[in-house]
Amino acid sequence: MSDDVSALPEIPDGYITLDWRHGFAGQIGPLYRRLAAGRATMAFRVEERHTNGMLNAHGGMLMTFADMAWGHVVSVETSSYWVTVRLTCDFLAAAKLGDWIEAGGETLSVEDGLYIVRGRVWCGDNTLMSGLGIFKPLKRREPRRGEKAFRG
Repeated sequence: MSDDVSALPEIPDGYITLDWRHGFAGQIGPLYRRLAAGRATMAFRVEERHTNGMLNAHGGMLMTFADMAWGHVVSVETSSYWVTVRLTCDFLAAAKLGDWIEAGGETLSVEDGLYIVRGRVWCGDNTLMSGLGIFKPLKRREPRRGEKAFRG
């Protein structure tokens, strides 16, 4: 597969490209986000640089993506920068080159300033990964469009 994004299939309705060009996120993107009914879903298309020797999405890419998508739940709820305390993932199926991968999560509890988020990564109707993340908000920032504290 080429790095030419014009050769890729269309992005599904409702998704916007995240403007994350700096740091590590800039190396693995483009990443996308959709906000619907107060919930954020993130997505990416598996490109050759995301694959392992079998041309499946590399497990490290899926874990990185899960970390970002599940932690993003904390961003939406708190308008804060956050760090990952713990991430546990169960790999259930493979994603292939060209697949559209989505992920989302829900807060199970908040205790002692830690958010426990249950998450899922999927492709179509197929669950690729499920797991649990523990995230700690560090520093508040201006609310962004779609976040609970946003007034726009």
